[in-house]
Amino acid sequence: MEQKDSFKHIIRVANTDLDGNKKTYHALKKIKGAGFAFIHAVCFVSKVDAQKKAGNLTDKEVEQLDAVFKSPLQFQIPKWMLNRENDYETGEDKHLLGGDLKFTVENDIRRLKKIKSYRGIRHMLGQPTRGQRTRSNFRRNKGKVMGVQRAKAAPGASAKKDDKKK
Repeated sequence: MEQKDSFKHIIRVANTDLDGNKKTYHALKKIKGAGFAFIHAVCFVSKVDAQKKAGNLTDKEVEQLDAVFKSPLQFQIPKWMLNRENDYETGEDKHLLGGDLKFTVENDIRRLKKIKSYRGIRHMLGQPTRGQRTRSNFRRNKGKVMGVQRAKAAPGASAKKDDKKK
């Protein structure tokens, strides 16, 4: 009976509402900026069972997960797992989540456009920025593309073809 009383349908970790009916690992994947390996490391470091339902987590376990997400370097998560190594402005290594990640990526793209780097120019033109071929892919950016079309025949020409077939 105590488990049913303590079950929460929605838990909040890293400013994100998570489904309590899913396993902890799958629920944590909803957090923007947290991937497969990083979530596994967070669960391991915070000593939370990843297979346990998220709604059955205690308040202490949720606080522990939140603390690890906020400062992963303090909990000996390796630097290479972070999504923001050597930040452009501060030079720090950090892991961004949610809205912070989106804001930072937008600022990086804006900076690339401003300094007119190659990648910035490709972003301005709506072209791929990482060296992919553009001959056959990325057609959606070019508008409505038509294949080769036959010339339209005159209205009487189709009647002549039908006569020849008979």
